[in-house]
Amino acid sequence: MESKNLADFPRPVHHRIPNFKGAPRAAEHFPHLQAFQMARTIKVNPDAPQKNARFFVLESKKTLLVPTPRLRTGLFNKIIPPLGATKDILRKCATSQGVKNYSTPVGLDSRVLVDLVVVGSVAVSEKGWRIGKGEGYADLEYAMMVSMGAVNQGTPVVTIVHDCQVVDIPEVLLEDHDLTVDYILTPTRVIVTGCERPKPMGIMWSKISWEMLEKIPVLRNLRSQEKQAGKDVTLQDEHWRPPESRSQQQVLLSPVRRSLDVVRLEKGPIQDKDVPANSEAPLGTSVYVGNLPRETRVSELKRALRELGATPTRLTWQGPQGRAFLHYPDPALAQQAIACLQGLHLGGNTVRVALARQQR
Repeated sequence: MESKNLADFPRPVHHRIPNFKGAPRAAEHFPHLQAFQMARTIKVNPDAPQKNARFFVLESKKTLLVPTPRLRTGLFNKIIPPLGATKDILRKCATSQGVKNYSTPVGLDSRVLVDLVVVGSVAVSEKGWRIGKGEGYADLEYAMMVSMGAVNQGTPVVTIVHDCQVVDIPEVLLEDHDLTVDYILTPTRVIVTGCERPKPMGIMWSKISWEMLEKIPVLRNLRSQEKQAGKDVTLQDEHWRPPESRSQQQVLLSPVRRSLDVVRLEKGPIQDKDVPANSEAPLGTSVYVGNLPRETRVSELKRALRELGATPTRLTWQGPQGRAFLHYPDPALAQQAIACLQGLHLGGNTVRVALARQQR
């Protein structure tokens, strides 16, 4: 997709659900599906190529649920547009920033029923076999929805991809926890897969590690519920236990610690001594963004921040030095932004992200 210039922002598309030129055209098939027309509540993934699908759900006055990125703060959010919202406002609600601004969390006890599921894909076959970006979040989201009674084997699953992403996938690559799809929408085709391979029947706890359990609080809650119900919730590495001396704060921040080597958890804020100091904001609320190519424009960075749901209240641009500082209202939002920006590429460079040091 990169070599043939089929990819669209954010680029490069490595290590993410790839956005592509023609994604809006592919999404135009979505409202014409009978499954869409019959559905009242639709879950759509938060990635860029499915933005128009989210808009069509809102425009049709159906209930839109969007998973929280990497399931950090829950399973999904319900998007609630303002009263009398115009099409332009609905389009904003469908963006990652809009999802953040116009959403309310959906709890495990909400008894929500999802009629249609939309997932992103890196590759998919006409048989309905799917490959994601390799982290298993879409599969886990679906399994969690099964566990809470939100979906069942008859709930249709749709993916929206470029034609070049429809490829032959060997069945040997599939495992029991892998999610399959029933409809594939491309800019030129609607493929009804007729897939008969069973979808996940719930969370396979033997595939879940303690590390993943630490990263996803809602997963811990589900495990506790299923354990009380008498189900086998033995983990992949059941005999290992996280050190008892860790505080709850350390457990919650552990995904950030593992994903960014320069960020360390200490008694004070997470900082990197090699990161330039910043004196424009209270301690722990500014994020350093470095390794920016000289030709990068501030508008490119702002666009990436909007797409990733990490828009700051203020941005200090230091383009000639290849860096910028993002200012947030409180340390928690700064930490969340660091997690969201991991792996971001701009102009061919992998951006470096860390909490800015406070200048004395």
